[in-house]
Amino acid sequence: MRVTVYVDGLCEPFNREGLATYGFVVYIDGSKVHEGCGVVGSGRGFSNNVAEYSGLVAALVYLLERGLEKEEVTVRTDSMLVANQMSGRWRVKGGLYLSRYIEAEKLARNFPKLRVEWVPREENWEADSLSREAYEDHRAKNGPPARYRRHG
Repeated sequence: MRVTVYVDGLCEPFNREGLATYGFVVYIDGSKVHEGCGVVGSGRGFSNNVAEYSGLVAALVYLLERGLEKEEVTVRTDSMLVANQMSGRWRVKGGLYLSRYIEAEKLARNFPKLRVEWVPREENWEADSLSREAYEDHRAKNGPPARYRRHG
């Protein structure tokens, strides 16, 4: 069985202080079996990278809950940071996303055949549109995110 997961995240209208959302799509042997999306949070402490890692965490939790950790799993993301850090090519220096990275890394240890790879944004359109859907749905229910300003 081959499991392919596309993950994406966004943080708008301001990276590092906006509304962070994610989306993910799961395929098994080429057939779509699940779509997921959600809101991570808003304000200080949220960024595109936090959103991207949150999408990965949500997808890995979904797979674990369904007992798919022993399968060959390929995660595709348009985030070079996520792809390169999770594959060990880039060092993790820290940042707002650090706690999400640690959570993703801990979950990834359950998947002996896990690969995380970068894809161009146009190949990640489904997960991208789900993260956008979560953002727009939240805005429709709660209004636009407040603008946060730094003082001092």
